Amino acid sequence: MLVYPSGVDVSSSALRFLAARLRQHRRAIGSRWRRLNPGRQALLALAHLRMGHTYAQLAAGLGIGTTTAYRYATEAVELLAALAPTLAEAIRVASTKAFVILDGTLLPIDRIAADRPFYSGKHKKHGMNLQVLTDPFGRLLWVSPALPGAVHDVRAAREHGIVDTLAAADITCWADKAYRGSGGNVRTPYWGRWETLSAGQKAVNRSHAKIRALVEQAMATLKAWRLLRRLRCSTNRITSLVQAVLALHLASSE
Repeated sequence: MLVYPSGVDVSSSALRFLAARLRQHRRAIGSRWRRLNPGRQALLALAHLRMGHTYAQLAAGLGIGTTTAYRYATEAVELLAALAPTLAEAIRVASTKAFVILDGTLLPIDRIAADRPFYSGKHKKHGMNLQVLTDPFGRLLWVSPALPGAVHDVRAAREHGIVDTLAAADITCWADKAYRGSGGNVRTPYWGRWETLSAGQKAVNRSHAKIRALVEQAMATLKAWRLLRRLRCSTNRITSLVQAVLALHLASSE
């Protein structure tokens, strides 16, 4: 395999953050000599998440075995995933905001037509459903564990306890029509064809759309990590990968 110099468009603060956590982890488990120091292992994990490089590519670039590259990347991802905020922690932060925005997204996965639980009829592709909470400026607060793509957004929100938790904390939440009927503090647009809505209802829907448009910033933040654009790993690992990305983003944003 040919090797060439390349770059990773991630801030140096994210690299320092992950490297520091890896050093702490190595001291905690009493790890001795390794092929890569914590800084290089952190770089490997960032290249994997941000650029979507395969383990074979990472191994060739860093002069290690493919199995070692897999082990190092998995270790870093698990450490980061453990640092991601829980829903309760995100709600405590959200309680200081005027409102939050809720939306769902689909992470495409490599599955065949027979895998019906992962097929999203809305997106016409196989994937995993994620629920995303943002602040009024579209900044990420929390990302849910991944569910099969066939799960509808309103059902996913209920399964994760988002609706009940927001209602208990008395936090106003703006969401799209996919959350119609969720109740609680979740505000959705008026339902119906545009031409059948009254002038007042149309004005409300326009205002609602302007507020909700800010959530696209959070979606773009997630999809900037190229590994999440087309996942080819086991579906059991996707939640950890997403939470690792979230932890890195929040750490580098502080």
